[in-house]
Amino acid sequence: MKVLRIVPSTGWVSLGLAELVQYRDLVFFLAWRDVKVRYKQTALGAAWAVLQPLMTMVVFSIFFGRLAKVGSDGMPYPVFSLCALVPWTLFAHALNESANSLVASSNLLKKVYFPRLIIPLSTVLSGLVDFGIAFAMLVGLMAWYGIVPGLAVLWLPAFVLLAIVTAIGTGLWLSALNVRYRDVRYTMGFLVQFWLFCTPIAYPSSLVPAGWKRTLYGLNPMTGVVEGFRWALLGTGSGPNATLAVSTAVAFVILLTGALYFRRMERTFADVV
Repeated sequence: MKVLRIVPSTGWVSLGLAELVQYRDLVFFLAWRDVKVRYKQTALGAAWAVLQPLMTMVVFSIFFGRLAKVGSDGMPYPVFSLCALVPWTLFAHALNESANSLVASSNLLKKVYFPRLIIPLSTVLSGLVDFGIAFAMLVGLMAWYGIVPGLAVLWLPAFVLLAIVTAIGTGLWLSALNVRYRDVRYTMGFLVQFWLFCTPIAYPSSLVPAGWKRTLYGLNPMTGVVEGFRWALLGTGSGPNATLAVSTAVAFVILLTGALYFRRMERTFADVV
């Protein structure tokens, strides 16, 4: 009989990717559980996945598009803003849920062994269901305005992946910190709101001066995601450039450092949570 002995890790440890693959069924099970719990006993059900970006788009269209006369790169402002809000909603939801995932699953952490990375990872993946519903609404709005994407739409999965990588990396940092410092959950609202206005969602990135300043603007990974979505679907912007390269590099640095920090702090989760 094979005996598995579980002992606390010391120092910096490996990411344990092979173990994640071994427990892949648990990732999908927890993700599907989160989806079912989110809409259980709700009157509107999955319609909430549409209402959040839709209502935000309406507010932005009124105050930024009509009153403030913010530019939209020649596109109708509603579809211009919604094209950015769809990936942003995926990111914001994943960030909020993953940051609180370990604390919310405290009983599970104390009772059974499995790779702890699975918990924040599953919460991020569960947001893909809402993203799919919201994306269908975006396609409908584009059809309403007669906007047909070109071949650049083939890049879209890469930009979705970039949003997921950013959400997972940031979520790993915040979830590990939230176990030790419960202040994190109180700062989430401010963090998401601040990040929203640092990302070209309500305004075009063309307002940022060209050159190194716009490349520096790419230090926000969601800048690359939003600009990529608009380029792939609406044909605005210049496609993959230095800004996207910077955003991609920063996203993967956040993912790697977040995973390493998470694994280092993992041995204390059950004692502190």
